[in-house]
Amino acid sequence: MKSKNEIPLSIALLPIGFLLIVIFYAVIIAKLPVHFPVFASAMFAALVSKVLLKCNWKDLEIGISETLKIVIIPILILLVIGMSIGTWILSGVVPTMIYYGLKMITPNIFLPVALISCSLISISTGSSWTTMSTIGIALMGMGEGLGMPKEVIVGAVLSGAYFGDKMSPLSDTTNLAPLMAGAKLFDHIKHMLYTTVPAYLFTLIGFVILGNKYSAITVNDIGINSMLNTLNENFNITPWLILIPILTIGLVIKKVPALPGLFLGALLGGGASILVQNRSLIDVMRVFQFGYNSNTGIKTIDNLLTRGGMSSMLMTISLIISALTFAGIMEKSGMLEKLAFEISKIANTKNKLVVASVITPFLTNLCAGGQYMSIVITGRMFRKNYEDFNLAPKNLSRALEDGGTITSPLVPWTVCGAFVATTFGVPTYMYAPFCFFNLICPIISIFYGIFGITIEDNGTNISTILEDKEMEEIVSDNN
Repeated sequence: MKSKNEIPLSIALLPIGFLLIVIFYAVIIAKLPVHFPVFASAMFAALVSKVLLKCNWKDLEIGISETLKIVIIPILILLVIGMSIGTWILSGVVPTMIYYGLKMITPNIFLPVALISCSLISISTGSSWTTMSTIGIALMGMGEGLGMPKEVIVGAVLSGAYFGDKMSPLSDTTNLAPLMAGAKLFDHIKHMLYTTVPAYLFTLIGFVILGNKYSAITVNDIGINSMLNTLNENFNITPWLILIPILTIGLVIKKVPALPGLFLGALLGGGASILVQNRSLIDVMRVFQFGYNSNTGIKTIDNLLTRGGMSSMLMTISLIISALTFAGIMEKSGMLEKLAFEISKIANTKNKLVVASVITPFLTNLCAGGQYMSIVITGRMFRKNYEDFNLAPKNLSRALEDGGTITSPLVPWTVCGAFVATTFGVPTYMYAPFCFFNLICPIISIFYGIFGITIEDNGTNISTILEDKEMEEIVSDNN
């Protein structure tokens, strides 16, 4: 593979330009999903690598394989989440949570409650995916029953889920970012408070305002009563079913790996389907594979509850594979490194370096399809620059989270963006404007970088001080 110095910037930009043009045409003009455009862009990147950069195809295949290894476990988790959603609907878990939620929560407090409840669960589990696929699905049903727009509900759920994903010491990205930057975990978490707390407060205020706006809309009590009656007629509603998500979340908190923990939750849902809802084993196995199909006759409920199953995640998985194929080719050919290097050349002051460290992970999400790649690539690229400027590594690790972790669900072809859109059935471009936390946090981080706010230098090593003092004494004695 060629080094970054051997690759012209114009060639490195070719696949990015092709990607943006094809996606614009497919999404905006043709109204098609992004799956084929992303795969076509991967093949175009391979063509550029082979023809213009003279790369060996076998090396590019290795790059693709190495990149896809990162998402093998997340892909399996996606399949298990599909099973969980299906069995939790069939067993009555989700209908029960919707039923009691509609009885207790009013429209004016729904959005703040959704934000805070998702925040608490995600910071306890360290997993935005677990939060969204458990309480997030139930909140979607409650919100629709109260007349809330889908995209606004997803914005509140996702904002809360990513607050915990960013701040919890159990989160994989919260551990990965300081590892790549050379910072300590709890120094990293404390330093993130400077950007996270203001962003969260602005987010809470935003959803309070939106909640009051939608509370002014007359809630159709007849419609809600119809939903409650329909849920009661089609499912055995009992608060005991809520123990299943509580137990599943508890397993994650107890550090049971996500894959077996979520699969056990899916199995518990299947068992409850048989014992509580009097479903057959064949019904459970069918829902594991194809998801739940609701036929209550109430459109709102049927649209909400017809989801889940392994099959529902296959489109998401195909997008993830396509995006990471593109990323693997871009990285292995050296084009991604070239783009990152050109950005780093502009960052020739402390403030510019911090700003570049926030922007680059977002750009990497656009190019590489996932938050892990954005954190690893940017952290590896800028770590030496931070040492040269004597900046504390926690500044870099915070920038990686603010620019990489937080923005990943805002890009349709990233692993997270594809998961959110599939789980809630809302396109990324619709829910992204309401993800207040995910939008505000990077802006605050960039603002801090521009004006040098909360940017800390590396402390002088005590051993260096002692060595300098000893040297001064030796020089003084000699004089």
